[in-house]
Amino acid sequence: MPPMGGPRGANYLTEEEKKNRPKVTKELLIRIFSYMKPYWKQFGLVLIAILFSAILTLLPSVLTGRIIDEGLIARSMKALVKYIVLSLAVTLGANIIGILESYLNTWIAQHITFDMRNAMYLHLQKMSQRFFTTNNQGDIITRMTSDISGVQQIITNTLTSIISNVITLVVALVVMFRENWLLALLGVVIVPLFTIPTRTAGKTRWTITRESQACSDEINSILNETMSVSGQLLVKLFGMEKKEYDRYEDVNRRMIDLNIRESMAGRWFRMALSTFSSVGPMLIYLVGGIIMMKYDSTITVGQISVLVALLGRMYGPVNQLLNIQVDWIRSMAMFTRIFEYYDMPVEIENAPMAVTPGKADGEVTFEHVSFHYDPEREILKDINFKLEKGKCIAIVGPSGSGKSTLINLIPRLYDVCGGKVSFDGIDVRSLDLAFLRRNIGIVSQETYLFNGTVRDNLLYAKPDATEEELIEACKQANIYDFIQNQEDGLDTVVGNRGLKLSGGEKQRISIARILLKDPVLMIFDEATSALDSISEQKIQDAIEPLIATRTSILIAHRLSTILAADEILVVKDGEIVEKGSHEELIKQNGVYTQLYETQFSKAVKTEDKFDYTEGEDQE
Repeated sequence: MPPMGGPRGANYLTEEEKKNRPKVTKELLIRIFSYMKPYWKQFGLVLIAILFSAILTLLPSVLTGRIIDEGLIARSMKALVKYIVLSLAVTLGANIIGILESYLNTWIAQHITFDMRNAMYLHLQKMSQRFFTTNNQGDIITRMTSDISGVQQIITNTLTSIISNVITLVVALVVMFRENWLLALLGVVIVPLFTIPTRTAGKTRWTITRESQACSDEINSILNETMSVSGQLLVKLFGMEKKEYDRYEDVNRRMIDLNIRESMAGRWFRMALSTFSSVGPMLIYLVGGIIMMKYDSTITVGQISVLVALLGRMYGPVNQLLNIQVDWIRSMAMFTRIFEYYDMPVEIENAPMAVTPGKADGEVTFEHVSFHYDPEREILKDINFKLEKGKCIAIVGPSGSGKSTLINLIPRLYDVCGGKVSFDGIDVRSLDLAFLRRNIGIVSQETYLFNGTVRDNLLYAKPDATEEELIEACKQANIYDFIQNQEDGLDTVVGNRGLKLSGGEKQRISIARILLKDPVLMIFDEATSALDSISEQKIQDAIEPLIATRTSILIAHRLSTILAADEILVVKDGEIVEKGSHEELIKQNGVYTQLYETQFSKAVKTEDKFDYTEGEDQE
């Protein structure tokens, strides 16, 4: 009997899939098959295996006719045993070839997905920070994982299914017409009728599947919201455990009901199909019997049995080929999605003749720099300043004024839209990216630690660092005493994103990590903005010796830090509106004076943190 097609109504496209059906072009197909080119020898073996498997799979049906005619009806024990043994041997051979085909298929698919994942990861590593801030992280991971993993299914299922079914169908038709063209023609005419119940049942299941998928999405949403660290904390603090359980139970119950309906959908159709599928063989028996008894006595019972068996063999390939267009369209859509990412231009990359100076001094110059994400809204306007070797500049200003964006232009996380940023007198766009970023260290307000040990996170900056170097960096970052008090010392696990540590501890570890990197230019972007006053003081004690000995840029709210700078830049609405020392800026009675009177001086008087840049846009 014909199979029902793929599970969960997979033989029908959603409305969205129909709307966004990809345009299949010659160029697209060439590009897809280019990934198979390195493995053409293995793919050739797969084709040969499929051909032999199709022939050997159909041979037992042909041998059944010989068993009936030459063994049973002729009452020949020798012929009976010969054809039975041969049939078993052919079946065994077909199965062995099937295993070989499956192995080669899987091997090819795994190697192609290996190549594609590597190429995608390498390409995404080259993308600018703009790409990661404007694109959804989940979408990026989906392209890297499930989309590329889907390629394996395309190769092992869709592509080989088309080839295998076509070969099986052709071989079955050839054998049937060789046996008896009239009965073969009768079989060909009635085979398409068997697909009608299948497709009707599939549509019913697909309707239920869509509801089930929506229900599944709702369950995943509840789990993501309530099973995360922050979500669970909120549930507990507000005592909403019962409400969340009821909500989950309700959706889960609906999901169970839909799954039962989906499982039962099509049972009546399959019952009808089972009954109807016997019509084909019965017609061949009837017509074959009439021809054998009244018109052509040369037709044997074995021949009729062969045709009936081959007709059954044709059901599967015909049904699958009729429905393969859905898999084909989805396959093309998947490749199109992957290629969309491959074809995204690399915004920031090395110049053809990138410069790699011998030694860096860390001098930074901004000349008429402008920047925007959207041409309609300029973020930075005509920025001009120079930071000399060994000097320190503090950048202050209201929230959203463009301070963080400004420093992100130095290591080329973004490129300027106008003017230029120079590092040691050379335009950063002309410098080798690895050299530039190796000589710049940034401690941001959003500290990121990998889910590993303190040692792992420190070695990320310098994989070959010695134990003594790790300890010295921790001492300079004012975090060594804390590490010593931990049972596992440097091998203390920090947890996902460093959640097992306090904000101050994470920040000091990040400073130690930067110290191991040993950059010539250090940038502190609100390194203490989200911390309590005690943690802030410890970090301040770590930062102040550093800015006294290194070229540095500070985005800060603490007055003592600002006073340690050689020059203060006041940024407002993307422009440097004031610059000078603390005393000079106070006398101007401008933006800096307002900030001092409302925030800096208050912080000094109360010895308490007040973050005037809290929530600053990371433009």
